[in-house]
Amino acid sequence: MKTLLVYYSRTGLTKKIAALISTKLKVDLDEITDKKERAGVLNYIIAGKDAMSESLTGILYAHDPRNYDCVIIGGPVWAWTMTPAIRTYLDKNVDALKIKKVAFFATQGSDGADKKFAAMEKMLGIKPLATLVINARDFRSDVHVHKTDSFVQSIKKVIDD
Repeated sequence: MKTLLVYYSRTGLTKKIAALISTKLKVDLDEITDKKERAGVLNYIIAGKDAMSESLTGILYAHDPRNYDCVIIGGPVWAWTMTPAIRTYLDKNVDALKIKKVAFFATQGSDGADKKFAAMEKMLGIKPLATLVINARDFRSDVHVHKTDSFVQSIKKVIDD
């Protein structure tokens, strides 16, 4: 099964998890770039406001999800929901994604991933094969590796068929 892992990462933590997953699954990797400046304290506050108001943004990405059977989508939790970059990616590709197998992963400071995943499910109209939540504290130990391994095994069962 041809699989794509697409993600957005503001600080690099989500990028680390995406790289770990893609290495273990040997899938194509595609980073979404938000055209809006998100670095710095002021932009961090604006980013949270944009997420809460369900704003879309200009994005860049390389791979067309229509060319894949399974798409793994990951990004951080902002204001208890998805980032504008992930929301825009889903919005642009909803017709292609709603007929695919999907899986979701999220990195978060404390909580909100459940609400984020529910919003993603609602946009696509499908349930994910698997979900993964990595909390900031998981990076201080090897917990993120163990959680990622479990997520990878859940997906492997489907994509190796």
